[in-house]
Amino acid sequence: MRKACLAACALAITGLATVPADARTMVAPDAATVPSHYQNFRAAIYIAVNDARALADRATFDRQYARAASQLHFDKVYIEAYRDHNFATDAELERVKSYFREKGVAVAGGVTLAAGGKNGQFGTFDYELPEDRAECERAVRLAAKHFDEVILDDFFFYTSKSDADIAAKGKRSWTQYRLDTMRDVARNLVLKPAKAVNPNVRMIIKYPNWYEHFQGLGYDLDQEAKAFDGIYTGTETRDPTLTDQLLQEYESYEIIRYYDNIRPGANGGGWVDTFSTRFIDRYAEQLWDTLFAKAPEITLFNWHPMSQPEAVDSGDRPWKNATTSFDWDREQSRWAAAHPGTPAGWGRAAGYALETIDPILGALGKPVGIASYKPYQSSGEDFLHNFLGNLGIPVELQPTYPTDAKTVLLTEAAAADSDIVAKIEASLRGGADVIVTSGLVAALHDKGFADLAEWTPTGRIVSVSHFVQGFGAGNGKSLDDDGAEPSSMLIPETRFYTNDSWATIRAVAGKKGYPVLLMNHYSKGTLYMLTVPENQSDLYRLPQAALTQIRSVVGRHSPVVIDAPAGVALFTYDNGAIVVQNYSDTAVDVGIGAEGATRLDAIGGAAALKPQGEMTGMMGDTRPAFATTIPPHSFKAYRIAR
Repeated sequence: MRKACLAACALAITGLATVPADARTMVAPDAATVPSHYQNFRAAIYIAVNDARALADRATFDRQYARAASQLHFDKVYIEAYRDHNFATDAELERVKSYFREKGVAVAGGVTLAAGGKNGQFGTFDYELPEDRAECERAVRLAAKHFDEVILDDFFFYTSKSDADIAAKGKRSWTQYRLDTMRDVARNLVLKPAKAVNPNVRMIIKYPNWYEHFQGLGYDLDQEAKAFDGIYTGTETRDPTLTDQLLQEYESYEIIRYYDNIRPGANGGGWVDTFSTRFIDRYAEQLWDTLFAKAPEITLFNWHPMSQPEAVDSGDRPWKNATTSFDWDREQSRWAAAHPGTPAGWGRAAGYALETIDPILGALGKPVGIASYKPYQSSGEDFLHNFLGNLGIPVELQPTYPTDAKTVLLTEAAAADSDIVAKIEASLRGGADVIVTSGLVAALHDKGFADLAEWTPTGRIVSVSHFVQGFGAGNGKSLDDDGAEPSSMLIPETRFYTNDSWATIRAVAGKKGYPVLLMNHYSKGTLYMLTVPENQSDLYRLPQAALTQIRSVVGRHSPVVIDAPAGVALFTYDNGAIVVQNYSDTAVDVGIGAEGATRLDAIGGAAALKPQGEMTGMMGDTRPAFATTIPPHSFKAYRIAR
């Protein structure tokens, strides 16, 4: 597989055009009228400007189109007009549009407002320079002239620190300067010029995957996101241990949910590329998780790998002989028999993944999860929600405080809200469970949090290796994995008052204990603190029994909790459907506790499950328990029957 993180990214959105038989001479209607090849989503391919210009040659188009269309169904393409100082011509754009319309494919435009880069680092325009501002506006006008829908690929951020930038920044922070600048650029160099050229154009901004750091580069999920006609989501997580971002698998689902809550009804879909994956299943997982989050469209970046004749390198896959959700060896054999002499490429990998997931999606309702609040322009405990998702905690991330939620999950990012302590208190007075992280406690301990619970970070970091459950009079119960070597990790120490608060899960070093899950009653509600290790990925090293007890607290008001090792995600829906996905390289046994369930009916081929006893939560609640085994890099979907 390709090792370099080639984040030349793209975007898609709901589009144009149903196409009559002789579309070559006709204007394409609205793309929403183009029948999708799939029942539950649309599929699109982004065509970067160099490929778009090459496709203006009819022989090249016919050859590449035949290869792409033989491997996967797609409903739409995004034809890029500009990237890195490279402009397509008017004639090239019109020819490529006409060729795709002939094939019944909807067309939209794309533009990447990037200025190239060097040494693998991205370069942006310097928006203090008149020549860069002029090039930005020229690119936007070109795209808007030819398309009624234009998407900004996710390079609409600002990295320059030229002398002109330094002078313009003045006493502002770099974050504030860049936010102010990019809001102005969005209004005056993108939206106004585009609408002047084409009053009917819909301008869509695609936001990438590194949302924790957006504000520092001028990306704004608040004012800017609302100024555009729509937004789009970069759902590429690539490999979680190889790439520089180290994004966790669950983010391909969670980020769609977050952006949906930022612009309800205006998030057009998700986008995945082929880069930096060590094995082919990881590519499929990104596509699936985007669609499990109910994205209406999936965009494949980009045309080049989808249309090239080479076989895809499937990577090192020790599980390749197992029957998995993405059974690539079986699909390759089927493909070879049907297309002798033509290898299966990236396009076929995408097509197979999409065909696999489509029948499942119609049975899934609206995604629901544990309400978690991340204010605009906030950061802290970076991307922790995705680590928690990889622990089997379904997270519904949102930019406003969830005042009506029975359970509220808050990380350090919530400290960006100056009223957060009052909001926590209101939830507790209303009878909610509020789970805060040790990072948030550290950020708020001298800002009024002590009025809720006198929990004090000591500043000491301790190495722990054993874990115990229990509180009140009596002995604790070991949560260590049977027969496994203890895993030492570093955690922050928090001081609390015995009998005022209870360490329901303790980490133990020698003969001293430290809270991992700390509980305090306040008014009608319960306040918990989850201690986050110094290295967040050490959460994956917690014993399974400890993880399951944490899940039972966080999911106390949820219809489903699971008993599984780390690396297993749970997606839940408002119609009683659930998906359990295994990201690990080996099969895992999973217990499913489903409230009030008499059985779990299979969705899409798995066998129905009958209850096998009960699952008991930390606070004594019980629910019927079911057992299943999930193969490596696979999922199973069920519907709760009551």
